[in-house]
Amino acid sequence: MEKILVANRGEIALRIIKTIKKLGKKAVAVYSEADINSLHVKNADEAYCIGPASSASSYLRGDIIIETALKAGVDGIHPGYGFLSENAAFASQVAKAGIIFIGPTAESIDLMGNKIAARETVRKQGVPLVPGNKNTLTSIDQARIIAAEIGFPILIKAAAGGGGKGMRKVMFMEELESQMERAQSEALASFGDDAVFVEKYVSSPRHIEFQIMADHHGNVVHLFERECSIQRRHQKLIEEAPSVVLSEKLREEMGNAAVQVAKSCQYRGAGTVEFIVDENLQFYFLEMNTRLQVEHPVTELITGLDLVALQIAVAEGEKLPFTQEELSIKGHAVELRICAEDPFNQFLPCTGVLKTYRPPVMENVRLDDAFIAGMEVSIFYDPLIGKLIAFGDNRNAAIRNLLEAIKRFDITGIETTLPFGKFVCEHPKFISGEFDTHFIEKYFTPEQINETYAEDALLASKIALNLFLQDKEKVKFMGT
Repeated sequence: MEKILVANRGEIALRIIKTIKKLGKKAVAVYSEADINSLHVKNADEAYCIGPASSASSYLRGDIIIETALKAGVDGIHPGYGFLSENAAFASQVAKAGIIFIGPTAESIDLMGNKIAARETVRKQGVPLVPGNKNTLTSIDQARIIAAEIGFPILIKAAAGGGGKGMRKVMFMEELESQMERAQSEALASFGDDAVFVEKYVSSPRHIEFQIMADHHGNVVHLFERECSIQRRHQKLIEEAPSVVLSEKLREEMGNAAVQVAKSCQYRGAGTVEFIVDENLQFYFLEMNTRLQVEHPVTELITGLDLVALQIAVAEGEKLPFTQEELSIKGHAVELRICAEDPFNQFLPCTGVLKTYRPPVMENVRLDDAFIAGMEVSIFYDPLIGKLIAFGDNRNAAIRNLLEAIKRFDITGIETTLPFGKFVCEHPKFISGEFDTHFIEKYFTPEQINETYAEDALLASKIALNLFLQDKEKVKFMGT
């Protein structure tokens, strides 16, 4: 491939464009009318407007994107994540247009995109599954029977999607019907499909995922795990690699299971197999994401690999340049998603102009973003501003580096998750590694952030007063 179109926007589009150009290839950007001044547009070799601001009229218009790709004469399309990245129909249409889709086949996307079909496929491979029903629910009576068999609490989950959409925790039989109706309604609104299924709710779970890479020659490897348990509303906020709770034996078992999942759907390219791990360190398959993940930089830092470059190489038909035995973990990496959300107000999204935007410049700190001061955080898209990633020789060093980077990051004009990141990095439970997906509801309140910032402000004022008094004494001494 000599010319690649990036069917995305913002920080991920810019990150992909950088690798495309590093490989000596030409990068083509697409943009909505709202993104005309975006950095991914300015950094591409060519850029084309594909419609109005709303995603439905631009970044989700696969037909217009393919038409643009043909007009630009590109060889491949990289979907990034979100938007059309896990849309099997789009992947199929790209291939039919004679363009390389830099990702898995439409068949793999379709199979793993349906949670029921994915569970059944994985079950045949002997990979552990959370107890639940094999097929989508057809009635509330069927749901009652299954719930009674596996026992409460349970989770009702959308069959056609993920990301916490169409998911409801049910504690008692009396609330099953109402929660099932809510789950179906949200699933229909989010995925156009109201099919749901039931599985046992795992208490005190950790969310641990394995990065997969597979080529067209039958080679499949995992690039180790990422710990993604710091979440709110099933959306990840802080990720790290490796996980503090995995022994070498458990890492090998889970890694082998992840490879089996990828092989079960003849997977090609980069993907992620997600697991739930309970308090007894028993792991269960959760789902497979058939795309690049937001948190892929932590894997890149501990392996020294460029996952986008590998995606492109695999799409070009090359063999993976390493075996599983040749891969190893070096150091530790932690990532904070900097979102335009207010942690003081239930993480509600914020919009507005970035009056100040001064990122930290530090050794062992990476920032994937697409903003500069004066740019607007729009209402039209995901509130992710960027990803702040810190590396260290060990976990404590990585956390210290991330904390220092958070303190040095100066953003004004909107609220962000930076204060939340500082809170987590300083919390004893996070530092010790004794946490699960309930960290926020167990330990976090806006008042605690306020207390932390008040202590910092008090310390700063004391230091300032001390310096003032010292200067005053010097002036007095010089005047005598």
